[in-house]
Amino acid sequence: MNLQLIGLNHRSAPVEVRERFAVPEKSLPEALQSLVKYPGISEGLIVSTCNRVEVLAGLQNGSCDVRGFLSQFFNMDRAELEKYTYEFREKDAIKHLFRVTASLDSMVVGEPQILGQVKEAYAVARAVGSVHSELDALLTRSFAVAKKVRNETAIATSAVSVASVAVELAQKIFGKLDGKSVYLVGAGKMCELAARHLIANGAGTIFVANRTYDRAVKLAAKFEGKAIHFEELYATADKADIVITSTGAPHAIFRKEHGEQFMAKRRNRPMFFIDIAVPRDVDPAMNDVDGVFVYDIDDLQQVVSSHISDRKKEAVRAEEIVAFEVDRFHEKLQAHDVVPTILSLQEYLENIRQAEIDRHRARFGDVTPQQEAAIDAMTKAMINKIMHTPIVTLKTAAKGPEAATVVDLIRRVFNLPEKPQAKSAGGNGDEN
Repeated sequence: MNLQLIGLNHRSAPVEVRERFAVPEKSLPEALQSLVKYPGISEGLIVSTCNRVEVLAGLQNGSCDVRGFLSQFFNMDRAELEKYTYEFREKDAIKHLFRVTASLDSMVVGEPQILGQVKEAYAVARAVGSVHSELDALLTRSFAVAKKVRNETAIATSAVSVASVAVELAQKIFGKLDGKSVYLVGAGKMCELAARHLIANGAGTIFVANRTYDRAVKLAAKFEGKAIHFEELYATADKADIVITSTGAPHAIFRKEHGEQFMAKRRNRPMFFIDIAVPRDVDPAMNDVDGVFVYDIDDLQQVVSSHISDRKKEAVRAEEIVAFEVDRFHEKLQAHDVVPTILSLQEYLENIRQAEIDRHRARFGDVTPQQEAAIDAMTKAMINKIMHTPIVTLKTAAKGPEAATVVDLIRRVFNLPEKPQAKSAGGNGDEN
């Protein structure tokens, strides 16, 4: 396989450059068709996300200017393009792809979105016919490797954002979040994001209180919730199981006595305060009230840091799995490179054997079936002995970098016809 991967990601290029390379979903089929029409490219895949744009190409003769395609398609100066892009070939390209799908190359290691995004890119490429034989096997295998990494490590089991940690903690307090009500104090982005995570995990009614009532109305409308006048905050906050607060107040707006009032009205049903304001909106003394649980931004960040540390440990194990799978796939690929030559050699020598038997058949005269079988066995044994050394040499060479050289030598020595294409390696990818 002649593989080349050219790309740019969140580490190699700033967002304003990544934006210029982004391929909108509706334009992806056209981009793929242009890619495989480019001279020297037989197959191609384009992955375009907010953090990366990558082109994976199968090359017809091992040399192709994929950067030239990018420069032309995105109308970008070649020198500028080279400044922001990276390149991988052959085994390194396989490794990079496996690391991407396993989320080891992501900004947040272990995040699940990238696997789905590559699968979506693959589906489009299959639909337009830009991925078929060898890339198909490679991509299918990469999905299996990603699944293996997730099954055999805990790389994706812990939350690594403030919003997701808030959900995790809320679930520890309430169990399921189904039907739990959420009270947003403040109408900023952090409040909105945390609320979205809670709703995605089953939370129900949303209340929004903000000093500027219009903003409360606007945010509440996004969740089909209810806007509350800020003056009604203390009279209504007890309605919520979860309070997310992020105001610009210079001092705490919720104090211990408020917590005691809320618990009395709620008959001690628990309340969870997520305080993401700095300065804090919730007096830490609120935690002394039975049934009240308060986490501030430092608490949440601490949990995030702990989870990130856990993911890094799991990533080491995940890298080992990827390295093993890369070697395995590459060896299989190389073995497939020599298969056509072995088949050609077998066919070539078998044709000679049959021709010689036919040529001498008249001299044999009448032969019994037993004699016919003996001639057949003897000549096959001779052919097998002749083929033994070349086949062993080819199979051994397939595991090293000299495979192409040995293939070329064997074909010359035996004057074999032009090399046919091997069938794709990797099978259906479910070899775990």
